[in-house]
Amino acid sequence: MRHEKSSVRAAKRTDADMPAQRTVEADPHAKRTVSAEASRQAVAHSGPCVLITRPEPGASETAARVALLGFAPVLAPVLQIQPTSAHLPTAGSLAAVLVTSGNAVDALPPAYRAIRLLSVGDATAERARAAGFLQVASAAGDAEALAELVTRYQSPQGGTLLLASGRLQGRPLAATLRQAGYRVTRRVVYAALPVRDLAPGAAASLRSGRVRAALFFSAETARQFVRLVRRAGLAETLAGVDAISIGRPAAVALEALPWRGVRVAARPTQDEMLALLR
Repeated sequence: MRHEKSSVRAAKRTDADMPAQRTVEADPHAKRTVSAEASRQAVAHSGPCVLITRPEPGASETAARVALLGFAPVLAPVLQIQPTSAHLPTAGSLAAVLVTSGNAVDALPPAYRAIRLLSVGDATAERARAAGFLQVASAAGDAEALAELVTRYQSPQGGTLLLASGRLQGRPLAATLRQAGYRVTRRVVYAALPVRDLAPGAAASLRSGRVRAALFFSAETARQFVRLVRRAGLAETLAGVDAISIGRPAAVALEALPWRGVRVAARPTQDEMLALLR
């Protein structure tokens, strides 16, 4: 079905490439703030460090996997996830739910658990299964791969698709599917907002020269990291650090800094990113 593949390519710009709207600070009364945890990690480990720039809840899972590889994970989130109010369709009106990020899963109501859920990647699919979804399929890729997965599981006449996305995200994917004849309802269920400053633990680790690599899961994360590092006057500390990017858009943004090298995962998955640490 060549015509479907050509239309799907328009969705390749992933949701995380879109800009956020305002800046936020971590809750100072939280039991364990990201900055405090990053500082604790920077002090507790003496080995080479890996900066993890993704927000929670995914950051902790990535940190655990980085530690298993023998590195000292340092949480350095540059975005903060905040849920938003959304008027969602009734479960009975939907043929399937599409999610381009695990951050959308928690916003979906219990009544959706029996609906087929099509996920952009394996980690998001696992998060959906853990939340109780019974029919989950993963595209194991990006927005383009998710659009092609839709064509395998759903026909345009099969009913309405709900695309649960972040603020200013998901529009290219929705447009691609509509052009292919699908009925798509897009709802914003969370926002990814930039933080004001680089986490203290991340800054301390960079100054110490112990950082071996930094992980970037989206182009917007990469752009925000560039802004924060420049503001902190730490750009020159990256000369001995490898940037590991989930895709080419993030890599392009990272080229603004003087890294030792910028490496792009063979496929847009966490597994392929972590493979570059070995």
